Amino acid sequence: MTISQRVAAAAAFLLCVGGAGTLALASPGAASELAKAALDGSTTAADLPNVSASVTVPRIDTTTVITAEPVPAPDGVHVQMIPTEEVAADADYASLAEAVAAQTMPDEADPQLNCLAGAIYFESKGEPLSGQLAVANVIMNRVESGRFPSTICGVVTQRGQFSFVRGGKIPAIDTNRKAYRTAMAVAQVAMADDWSKDPAPEALFFHAKRVRPGWGKAQVATIGHHVFYR
Repeated sequence: MTISQRVAAAAAFLLCVGGAGTLALASPGAASELAKAALDGSTTAADLPNVSASVTVPRIDTTTVITAEPVPAPDGVHVQMIPTEEVAADADYASLAEAVAAQTMPDEADPQLNCLAGAIYFESKGEPLSGQLAVANVIMNRVESGRFPSTICGVVTQRGQFSFVRGGKIPAIDTNRKAYRTAMAVAQVAMADDWSKDPAPEALFFHAKRVRPGWGKAQVATIGHHVFYR
């Protein structure tokens, strides 16, 4: 290959490959002229056509935005949704008296509630509220102990346990009396566990102070006129 041919070939290569980010393109006919010059060697580098057309390669944004689509749970799979609203807290009373005062007299009380209110009324009317609640809790503790009947009415009417019971039944009560309404409110507090501070923790037995049964049980509290034991 002659020097002229080498120059022509080099010029053609440079026209095809530009600087960084730029492609140099030959104008129409330039390629054929370059090829002809390379073949016959009759054209010098000065005679090459002036090619100046260029195209700048645009920058391509390679950032890909992926939009997440919700993925359905597989069949048979339960998805527990996270709550977005705060759940209201349970009632919180500053005192037992406040908890009792917040109760309302039910139109038709549950039979178990009636039995508990009756026991509170006959066993502890006139006692401080803590003493009435302690009596209620003794009955509730017996229900849960497995050592006594499994219902409130069963515990209250169990033979030989409460002296006010007659023939396995609770005597009739004037429900309009203030003492009974208080007993009913205390019973509601006990059954709903609205007052967690048990005045006689885990007590299963109690008796009046004037009585000396000699049980030999663990004494847990003395409230009003009653002594409570485990």
